[in-house]
Amino acid sequence: MTQSHAKGDIKDPSLAQQGIERIEWAMKEMPVLNQIKKRFKESQPLKGMVISGCLHITCETANLALTLKSGGAKVFMCASNPLSTQDDVAAALTTQYGIPTYAINNVDNETYYQHINAVLDQKPNVTMDDGADLVATLHTEKINLLDNIIGGTEETTTGVIRLKSLAKENKLKYPIIAVNEAETKHLFDNRYGTGQSTLDGITRATNILWAGKTVVVCGYGWCGKGVALRARGMGANTIVTEVNPTRALEAAMDGHRVMSMSEASKIGDIFITLTGCMNVIAKSHFELMKNGAIIANSGHFNVEIEISALEQLSKTKNKISEAIDEYILPDKRKLYLLGEGRLINLAAAEGHPSAVMDMSFANQALCAEYLSQESKNLNLDVHNVPAKIDQLVGSLKLQSMNMYIDKLTAQQQKYLTSWSIGT
Repeated sequence: MTQSHAKGDIKDPSLAQQGIERIEWAMKEMPVLNQIKKRFKESQPLKGMVISGCLHITCETANLALTLKSGGAKVFMCASNPLSTQDDVAAALTTQYGIPTYAINNVDNETYYQHINAVLDQKPNVTMDDGADLVATLHTEKINLLDNIIGGTEETTTGVIRLKSLAKENKLKYPIIAVNEAETKHLFDNRYGTGQSTLDGITRATNILWAGKTVVVCGYGWCGKGVALRARGMGANTIVTEVNPTRALEAAMDGHRVMSMSEASKIGDIFITLTGCMNVIAKSHFELMKNGAIIANSGHFNVEIEISALEQLSKTKNKISEAIDEYILPDKRKLYLLGEGRLINLAAAEGHPSAVMDMSFANQALCAEYLSQESKNLNLDVHNVPAKIDQLVGSLKLQSMNMYIDKLTAQQQKYLTSWSIGT
């Protein structure tokens, strides 16, 4: 039974105190965002702006929302995945921090989109998206609100792919900054954050021993690299499947076995998808898997695993735990799907470590400030994070770790920008 409160839609207001404690704990690991929050409070760069965010409602996201509010914005939040909401955090944001949040863990698809529409009905000037469902809804069902919007940001690979497709068709109606493409995002959040949190989610769901297992990592983008790296570090035998020859070659030279999905299906103990594509693990692969195989997804949407085919192939389905569904095939083989095929690091664990999200959300906050100043000068396209913002985030993170780097001398700068200085 859900309870509406202060224009939000949350599971239980009584969870707020627990949410506050979780938000404050995460804050200790987010020094860059804290520095930005202090500056925002003084300079109010977002004053008068309405920001609607469709992000994973976690304690880290809460600290981003509080930073935006400190900058003068009115902030409204909803979840970007039905299973990623931390209900105590949603309660704290709505009842204690004055940030109406429309998010309840494990909602159905209809409620999920009701929440998206609720934050759009606040007539935002800036959107923050994770997967592009918010932007897609705006461009299909809420086109009357597009005139209010000056720009938006996108957090993840899947969303950037969707938005670039929209822009290519000349249908994108306002500029978007691809936060996912910032070096201080994908090199760290995608690689180290996904690597650690994916294994964390699978371990919590199953309590497996990674050492000695054969782990098939589907996709070798930054997220796949991180998962393969961490799985091998835990003693697993790693296999990578790819469609991109360059990435496959990179995986091979990083020490992983590379093969087709059909071959990998026969020998894998654990399968993890991280591609941003659909039906990466399909009917033909389920038919080849050995008894006891575990299947998980760490890509944004649950389409990476062809769950409908698994349902059709199975004779029986059992709920082993909240995070494990057992599928029994006619030949008595048992396959185990984790987290309903949704983001396993959030469906069964806490998501990325706060220290990694510190950089990602620092980019989000600074890009909101940038849009407030420069949106009129941006064309209707998907833009990279300005290099100055990316480098600033990196510098602030190093400072927070008490690490300092060298600076180029005038002579070195001249050498690096000149064509005339040779041997």
